[in-house]
Parts: sequence; C-alpha cells; structure tokens
Amino acid sequence: MKLSLPRRLWYENDSLEVDLPDEWQVDYCPMAGARRPALGQEQIAAALARPVGSPPLRELAQGKKSAVIVFDDMTRPTRCAQIAPFLLREMAAAGVPEESITFVCALGTHGALGFHEFRKKLGQDIVERFRVFNHNTYENCQEAGVTSRGTRVLINREVMAAELKVAISCVTAHPYAGFSGGGKILMPGVAHIDSIADHHTRVMALEPGGVGLGKFQGNQVRQDIDEAAGLVGLDFLVNVLFNQQGEAAAVVAGSLRESHARAVELAKDWYATTTRPRDQDLVISNAFVKANEMPIAVALARGALKPEGGTVVVIADSPEGQVVHYLLGRFGIRHGGRMHPVRRLPEGFRLIIMAPCLDRTFGDWFANPEIITFRKTWPQVLELLARNHGPGTRAAVLPNATMQYFAS
Repeated sequence: MKLSLPRRLWYENDSLEVDLPDEWQVDYCPMAGARRPALGQEQIAAALARPVGSPPLRELAQGKKSAVIVFDDMTRPTRCAQIAPFLLREMAAAGVPEESITFVCALGTHGALGFHEFRKKLGQDIVERFRVFNHNTYENCQEAGVTSRGTRVLINREVMAAELKVAISCVTAHPYAGFSGGGKILMPGVAHIDSIADHHTRVMALEPGGVGLGKFQGNQVRQDIDEAAGLVGLDFLVNVLFNQQGEAAAVVAGSLRESHARAVELAKDWYATTTRPRDQDLVISNAFVKANEMPIAVALARGALKPEGGTVVVIADSPEGQVVHYLLGRFGIRHGGRMHPVRRLPEGFRLIIMAPCLDRTFGDWFANPEIITFRKTWPQVLELLARNHGPGTRAAVLPNATMQYFAS
C-alpha cells in the first residue's frame, strides 16, 4: 500500500510517499476537513468583510492614531501575508497613520523569529514597510488586570499601548485549550513568563481532566485564557482554519469571543478524525503543520494503541528542528525551563521518530529521550518495523496528527 502524507509546510509543502506492507491491516484516518479547498484572495477578503459580532474593521479603526497587528509564529500554519494586506487597507481607509501601525509576533515562550521567518509569515512588502517585533516574554510587559481564577495578566507593552488591537490566529485542535486561537493569541501569545507559567501550572491543575484535544466546553484553562484576553481588549480577531496541506480553507473574523466561538463550531467537525482508530498495534502519526512541536503527534497516537501498548512512529520532517521553548524546553543536560521536563514517556509503548533533519536535542521535550529510536528516512523506519510487525499487524495512519483529534 502506498500513502501520500503532507510534509514541510514552510518549505516545499509537498508530500512524502510512504510504503506499507500489503499484509498489514491499515486504517487511513484523516480529519474530516482534509480536502476542503483552499480559499482564494477574493474569498478571504469577502470573509473578512463580514465580521461576526463586530462592526467592520474600517469602522473600528476610525479616529485611532495607532494600531498593532498581533500574529502567530512558525509553529502555526497561518499565512498572514494572505490576510494582513486587507487589514492594512481597511486601517488606511479609516485614516490610521501607516507609520503608527506595528506588528508583534505572538511567540508566547517560543524563541524569537528572524526576518527570514517574518518574510514567510508576512511577505516581503510588509517587513519593508512596517516595524515587526518579536514578543519578549521576559521584558517590557505591563499589567492588564487579574482574572477571576487569580492569574495576573502581564502583556506586551507594544500591544497594550496601541489604540487599535487586531490579531490573526489559527484554529486547530489543541492539547490543553481544546482548540487553539481566540484569546490564546494574547495569553500566552504576548504574555510575560510569570503569567504563562502560573496559568500553565496552577490554573491547569484546577481541573486537569477538563483539558485536552477537542475539550472546549467547560475547559477552565480556555476560560482563563479568554478572560485574560478580555482584560487586554482585543478589537478585531481573524480566525483561520486549514485543510490537509495547511492552506487557509475558512476564515471567521470579528469580535474576540463571538468569532472564535463560530470558528470552533466549524473546527469541531472539521478536525475530527473520520474513523476513530482503536486497539492498534502500530500508529503512524504525521506531525506536519507543527513538526517543530512533534510531542503533540505522540500524544494523539498513544490514544489509538491497544491497552497493553504498541509502536508509535512520528514523522517530524522539520528542517528547523524543534522550537526553542523557554517554558518547556531543556537548556542544559540537567536543567530547563520552568516546566521542564513536562512529561516522561511511559512504559508500554515504543516510540520511533523519523526526522530527516535530526539533531541531538530532538527528543529533549521528554524527561527520558534515551528511549526514543530515531531514523532519518522512511525505508529505514520500515526496516526497523519489520522486526516486530509481521502479517496481520493492525496499523493506523494519522496524516495531520498536530491538527486533528478524536471526537469520541
């Protein structure tokens, strides 16, 4: 059996051809919205011109002397260059001075981007015309308030100072907030490390069973995020959903809560796995859009294995390696960020990671990376699998394992 899996979103954005033995029982399990067509520029502009729960951006921008556009980083598939020009045209029509518009990358606790990455996200024209800044999670933040759950919300000063606050964000299934997007672009996107660490530990501990991929309703972590964003006062939000190639296939814009709620209603069906795999001997989990955050693909795959365990293969074709993460990452052999190590790989399953651009720190998300087996090519992985998985092996393939989720 031959399968074609998407790979290298920010590079070639092509496909990896994967051969699987005909003697295996293979379930191919895409997300429901995998083959949604990509939107053209006219369709994107039309969607942005019909905001949900909000006046048009041009009206919101009237009389504003400064503006900020907050956008997500290279761990997200959002092609902001398709969206930002429309926002800029509306601001210009409302009389917002171009020299008073800045862009801030919502890094959270991820490492800073260089202008090569900014060009990929925003396009050459924008980085030439506008000041583009990285968020600094350690400096230049000011207090926006305190949430009802006690989170002290410290937010990027450039964002706080702008009279008009606009954001571009992606919506996919998310491992603790249920679905990404919405207030996450501000908290943790442009928040101080103290706020982020408190939110990720104390607030998450309030109801640990209520967080997870696709768990949105009643999720206290998500509620704390949106309350924090409300304290900041986001004026206009653009939510983007994606097809299997990481292309923008739906756009919902408008007010923070209402537009995100509408986007999540789409996302619940869009990213749900069409066939829920269970009791598998082997799961092949393609990281793709977040190959630089490959542990998400590990977590999803484990939920499809048989109770006694099995083998997980994660395809993490990430030329840039794993994202620098000041909260969860390792910054020495025996020390790391405030929440490192975030998890230990448990006994009972075997983890193989296919990483064509491998480095020694690829598995350092985990407390015990020494138990991971690494390979660079699919033939090498298949040769390794053949030692333990013969005819009749039950195998599931998750082609978008950092976007999709199991709805039940």
